Amino acid sequence: MSPSGQGNGASSPLGDVKDALGGYLSAAGHSLAGKAGERVGGLTDRLTDSAGGGGGSGGRGKGRRGAQGGSIKATHIMETVDIGVPLRTVYDQWTQLQDFSSFTKGVRSVTPSDEVTSDWIVKVGPSSRSWKATVQEQVPDERIVWTSEGAKGSTRGAVSFHELAPRLTRVVVVVEYYPAGFFEKTGNLWRAQGRRLRLDLKHFARHVTLMDDEELEGWRGEIRDGEVVKSHEEALEEENADDYQEGDEDAEEAEDEDGAEDEDEEGENAAEDEGEEGEYDDEDEADEDEYDDDERARPYR
Repeated sequence: MSPSGQGNGASSPLGDVKDALGGYLSAAGHSLAGKAGERVGGLTDRLTDSAGGGGGSGGRGKGRRGAQGGSIKATHIMETVDIGVPLRTVYDQWTQLQDFSSFTKGVRSVTPSDEVTSDWIVKVGPSSRSWKATVQEQVPDERIVWTSEGAKGSTRGAVSFHELAPRLTRVVVVVEYYPAGFFEKTGNLWRAQGRRLRLDLKHFARHVTLMDDEELEGWRGEIRDGEVVKSHEEALEEENADDYQEGDEDAEEAEDEDGAEDEDEEGENAAEDEGEEGEYDDEDEADEDEYDDDERARPYR
């Protein structure tokens, strides 16, 4: 991943997405996530239009002071990666949280408690830290927003998925991190968290690219305000119903096309028959004319 270029004083689609996701995280803390979430979704098209620039890592820097004590400053981290796999496959793999420890270096284990909450054990320096993560919003194939709390810090994060081409997907991750422990604060000075996120995002891209996507079935449910509003089963039923309806429409269109082709063939056959009958009539008339000429030419006795 390479840094995404920006002109002096000019905003870029990727920068706008970062600002929108950052605003979303801040708004989530004040129960105003709805409007910010709409802005995040509205910037997807602009980001897709700028696909020519490829993936890259965004800027990182200090944010506002955290709510957990006035001396704690938040660090904003943004990383992006482009993956040569269809959007749905990338999203479905991201929902498999229990697999993260098998291909990342910073995650030691993830244990989902239910559709909304999960327990994480992550590596921080030579030590391990436990986190309780809660999904605040999840829209299939679009974005996931979460918060996490631990004894040594807290985070707010958002990941969004953008289809750049049928087999090219951009993943944008923005994290607002409040370190509290000694190693966390020390690592924050050296931006260790950003480097770790960037490396693990590369591992995720490699994992998704090399796996067999036909065996994958991700969680397709929907979460709003920390509650499941559509279960995985309900989402699959809706998808199957839509596919069935599209299949019927395709079948009807195919039947109409076949009917039109049959009518065209019947018309062509009828025209050929009429042409052949006309030729036979012309031949009969010519034979009759020749017979009359012969009769006139024959001398009478």
